[in-house]
Amino acid sequence: MTRAIDHTQLHRTAKYFMDDGRAGTHEEALRLLQGFGLTVHISEELADTVNGQIALLTLVNTARRTFLAGVEVVAAPGTQLLVSLATSTTLAEAVVELGGVIVDEARPSWPSAIIGNMTAAGQTAPSWRLSWSGWRGGVVPARHGPMPTEPDAVALSPAIAAAACIAEVFAHHSGDHPMAGRRDAGLSLWRPGRSWLEPDADEPTLSYLPSRLWLIGMGNLGQAVAWLLTCLPYADREAVNLVLQDFDCLTESNDSTSLLSSLSAVGRKKARHVGEWLEARGFTTFLDEHRFGHWTRRGPDDPGVAFCGVDNALARASLEKAGFDLIVEAGLGGGTQGFRSLALHTFPADRSAESIWSRDAAGGLDELASQPAYEALKRTGMDVCGLTQLASRTVGVPFVGLTAAALALAELLRRLHGGPGMALVSGSLLALEDVDTVPTKAEVYSHGHVPVR
Repeated sequence: MTRAIDHTQLHRTAKYFMDDGRAGTHEEALRLLQGFGLTVHISEELADTVNGQIALLTLVNTARRTFLAGVEVVAAPGTQLLVSLATSTTLAEAVVELGGVIVDEARPSWPSAIIGNMTAAGQTAPSWRLSWSGWRGGVVPARHGPMPTEPDAVALSPAIAAAACIAEVFAHHSGDHPMAGRRDAGLSLWRPGRSWLEPDADEPTLSYLPSRLWLIGMGNLGQAVAWLLTCLPYADREAVNLVLQDFDCLTESNDSTSLLSSLSAVGRKKARHVGEWLEARGFTTFLDEHRFGHWTRRGPDDPGVAFCGVDNALARASLEKAGFDLIVEAGLGGGTQGFRSLALHTFPADRSAESIWSRDAAGGLDELASQPAYEALKRTGMDVCGLTQLASRTVGVPFVGLTAAALALAELLRRLHGGPGMALVSGSLLALEDVDTVPTKAEVYSHGHVPVR
C-alpha cells in the first residue's frame, strides 16, 4: 500500500522517477535509488593529503544521499584526518561518520570512483578517475590512465571533481545519458566555460580568502557553501564572520539534498544547526532567523557581500534593496529536464534582480497530475493542497548544489585575486563542457579578506 507522504518527507531525488513516470509510487522511486551504489578507491599517497581527503569525504557525503544502496570505500587507510569536515581523528573513521562503509573488496558490478593512479581490477561497471589541478577539477574514464592530482590546487577543485563524478555515476545508474562513463566531465573555476583539462597560465596561487559573508538560505546551497568554506585553507577561522539567515526548520526531505543535514537533526532550525557546525570548526557566526525580503536591511557593521541560495522569487527580487555592496546569487533548475541545471548571477549588474525574477510561481500540479505516482497518492486520499505542495517541490540532487556553491565561492576568490568577474554563469551537470558565461567588470575586492594558511 502506498504510504501517505507530504512535502517534508519526500526524497527529492526519488521525485525524479515519480515525475518522469518511471515510478508509480514514492516507494517504487526509492527502490530504484536503492539499486544505485558506488565504490571508491583511494591510494595511500593521496589519502595522506588535504586535497585527497577533501575529494574522498565530499564523494562519500554527497553520494550517500543519492545512492541508497550505499557508498563503499575499499580499504580506507587509517591515516590521520587532516581536514575538519568530520569530527573523527582518522580518515577511515570519517568515512563511516559521513555515511560510507569500509570494505575489503569492491563489488565488480558497481561503478567506481578512483582517487589516485591505481587501477580497479575486475570492474565490469564504468570507473572514473578524479583529477584536479590549479582551479580545475573533474573526472575522466579510468582507462585513460594517470591524471594530475596537485597538492597545491585550490581546495574547491577536488570538491568539483567529486561533484562531477557523482553526476556521471547518477547519469549511468539512471540511464539518461548514453555518454556517462565514456567521456570526461569537469569545470574550470578560474574561467568557467573553458576546458578544464587544459592548463591555464593565468591561474594564480591562492593567497587570500573572504572574511565577511552574509549567507541567505541554509538549505541545499547554503550548506554546500558551509562545507566548501571549511575546505578552504583559512589561517584563522575565528577571524571569519558569517551571518547565517534562514527562518525554516530541517525536515526529513533535507537529508536527501543538503550536505550538513541528517535525520537526527530533523526539527532543528537550519541557521542554528549550520551555525553550530561552523562554530565547531572555528568560524564566528551570527544568526538571523527572519525571512529575507524587501524589509531586510544590512547594518553598518554587517558583511558587505551576500550569497543567496533560496528558491523564492520574491526574496531574490529583493536582493538589491538590502544594501549589500556585492551579491552572488545561485539558483538550481527544476523538473525532470532541468534539475541538473544551475545559474549564477552577481549584482550590481546591467539587469536588476527585480527585473529578472517575476512574482509568478512556476510549475504546479497540472503538469504532474497524470503521472502514476500522483494518481496513487490521490487514491490514498491526499487532497489537492497536499498534492500541490508535493508538485511544487523540485527534483533535487546534492551534487548540483555543491557545484553551484563552488562557482559562487570561486566568484569571490577570482575577484580577490584580480581575476574576471561574471554577471552570469549558466550550465548543467549533464554538459559541463558547455557552460555559458557573461563577464562583467569586477571592482577591487574591498569587502574583507584574510591570508591563506
